[in-house]
Amino acid sequence: MALGGLGEIGRNMTVFEHAGKLLIVDCGVLFPEEHHPGVDLILPDWTVIRDRLHDVVAIVLTHGHEDHIGGVPYLLRERPDIPLIGSRLTLSFVRAKLAEHRIRPDTVEVAEGDKLGRGPFELEFMAVNHSIPDGLALAIRTAAGLVLHTGDFKMDQFPLDNRITDLRGFARLGEQGVDLFMVDSTNADVPGFTTAERDLVPAIDTVFRTTQRRVIVSSFASHVHRIQQILDAAHRHGRKAAFVGRSMVRNMGLAIELGYLQVPDGLIVDAAAADRLPAGKVALVCTGSQGEPLAALSRMATGRHSITLGPGDTVLLASSLIPGNENAIYRVINGLTELGASVVHKGNAKVHVSGHASAGELVYCYNIVQPSHVLPVHGEARHLRANAELAISTGVDPDRVIIAANGHSIDLHDGHATLTGRVEVHNVYVDGHTVGSVTEASLTERRTLGEEGVLTVVALIDLGTGRLTEEPDVLAHGFEHDASALQPLTPILEKALAGAAERNTTDVGELEQVIARATQTWTRNTFRRSPVIIPVVVEA
Repeated sequence: MALGGLGEIGRNMTVFEHAGKLLIVDCGVLFPEEHHPGVDLILPDWTVIRDRLHDVVAIVLTHGHEDHIGGVPYLLRERPDIPLIGSRLTLSFVRAKLAEHRIRPDTVEVAEGDKLGRGPFELEFMAVNHSIPDGLALAIRTAAGLVLHTGDFKMDQFPLDNRITDLRGFARLGEQGVDLFMVDSTNADVPGFTTAERDLVPAIDTVFRTTQRRVIVSSFASHVHRIQQILDAAHRHGRKAAFVGRSMVRNMGLAIELGYLQVPDGLIVDAAAADRLPAGKVALVCTGSQGEPLAALSRMATGRHSITLGPGDTVLLASSLIPGNENAIYRVINGLTELGASVVHKGNAKVHVSGHASAGELVYCYNIVQPSHVLPVHGEARHLRANAELAISTGVDPDRVIIAANGHSIDLHDGHATLTGRVEVHNVYVDGHTVGSVTEASLTERRTLGEEGVLTVVALIDLGTGRLTEEPDVLAHGFEHDASALQPLTPILEKALAGAAERNTTDVGELEQVIARATQTWTRNTFRRSPVIIPVVVEA
């Protein structure tokens, strides 16, 4: 059962059940969009297994990106001793994250080629190439059949860490018979093959060679491969590099400590030291490539950061545009441009490649594995559909290609997979220190407050007669009309209250609803606006 990650890019979480035990694969987050005001993160909805967390034998983490590990601290709040299984780098990132939540996890480190059992599940791990080191595909064996989950992957034949996707392992499992193949769909609608990481070097070098002042590179705080390329370029061009942003400093510190980043002596300085160096000798590596409002780059673009950008500086956005983030990213680009900085991004230079397999690579995988059933995962509806069509084009029976949504349950029995049911799953919002208290209704109210404003109507009423004893006070916030424009509301309220008096309505709460309905109708008809109405009835 998928509790997140189907029909969206983010909050990946899949639950496998066999013989009364549960195995969770990934537990990530989805980042909020503009229509989620005040929300920090969006979690998978694990309500359906909340009463069965004692049955969970492990959480397997395929790699260290936030959309696969970001929800772990919130799940472990409910049962802190669930074992976490993952690669060395992945577990390092998770431990650092959990330390901020004061959770000390039970971790089991694995690498490609490892096999281990957890309850009724036999697990085998294979190397896959992605935009972060140490990615793993996962094979799950039970008496019901064999499942192969690719995790996030691509087939770069010249990866920066020389760690290629284990197609030999995929083929070996295919010969044994893969009953259900769960395949990354993110680039399924992109024809051909994903560009190799090494092909980015010329464009990155051009930025460092031609920039007069500082080079500011914005990337995901987990994109170790890209940051390695940036550090190599900085070293070649005689620049010192500094990390900016809490998550960037933390993750890159771990990557250096564990040997995933190769850094020449003296290349890295702290941000304060970089500020004292000549601008042409500095490269800054920061967060904010997706336009996150609190990230370093966004604050630089709005002048709210201690680092001030201007003419001669170049900002390199070394990342793709996650669907839904386009407006926020372009807002940052425009802000940086207005400050006089040059902005280099995927749209005008070859400075980023995807970490996901394109259509040509997926077809190769289907031909190698020859699965009995296919379940496209990790993608929006268009990605899942495109991946399904690729599987069918390689000869997979269309009736055995399953397009599922969050909450769908799929049964695998004697090697045959069927879509059997669905439970309700919802977005779970993290708002500050609260989890799950924000609802769709409260988000609608927040959007209304931001777009329409609020009117507070204070009415002094004689409950004996149901009439106003004086003209009501109308307080407007974000509803930009002068006081005279609101005066015609008084007779509208008098009429509504007279009707309520004829119905012998004397309850204060009911009278407030009468005022709210009358005011809402009047503002909609008069101003074509629907502000939040706060009625306050005071007994005369």
